[in-house]
Amino acid sequence: MKSCLRVSSTKDEIRIAINAVAEMDEVIEEFNIKLPRIKQYYEKVKKPFHIIGKALKENEQEIVEKIIKEQINAKVTFGDASEVLGLHAIKKTFESSVETSETKFIKGSLRSGQREEFSGSIAIFGDLNYGAEVIAGENIVVTGRIRGMVHAGANGNKKAIISANSIDATQVRIANVVKEIPENDYKLPFIYLDGENILVD
Repeated sequence: MKSCLRVSSTKDEIRIAINAVAEMDEVIEEFNIKLPRIKQYYEKVKKPFHIIGKALKENEQEIVEKIIKEQINAKVTFGDASEVLGLHAIKKTFESSVETSETKFIKGSLRSGQREEFSGSIAIFGDLNYGAEVIAGENIVVTGRIRGMVHAGANGNKKAIISANSIDATQVRIANVVKEIPENDYKLPFIYLDGENILVD
């Protein structure tokens, strides 16, 4: 089972990052497995919990908070929109222009388990393989094949685009919109948001 949770600590809190593409039943299962170790760590540091990563609905937040509080008597808070997917520094408007943006260039393919995040655009000179994740505040361009999870416009920017040589992914995201990608013959796909629908040209 792929890990859904990453636990880290700052000066003021224990942070639990939930994988953005994890299903809620997977998240609950992993919480139940890891909670004894998380509790041991909490007993040492006595810091409140802060949940980031996956954008949880109100009832999902209640479930997570209940799971933690059943074993640990600690304060639990949830990240706001600027912290979704860990992109803490993004402060731009939801529909800022993406024709010109700061870009992070990555040489080589990303393997399963690797994750790249950037507040601007990301360009990958290689493939994005199964199990790898790329999350950008603006555009994502891959010179090879997309097989992993891509989330462009992660700050809510609906003008962001995704482009690749080819795509074989189960799901892509732009802003808060998700599209399942079936088996396809897309060549040089250009993926963008039209209203509330993701289109692939």
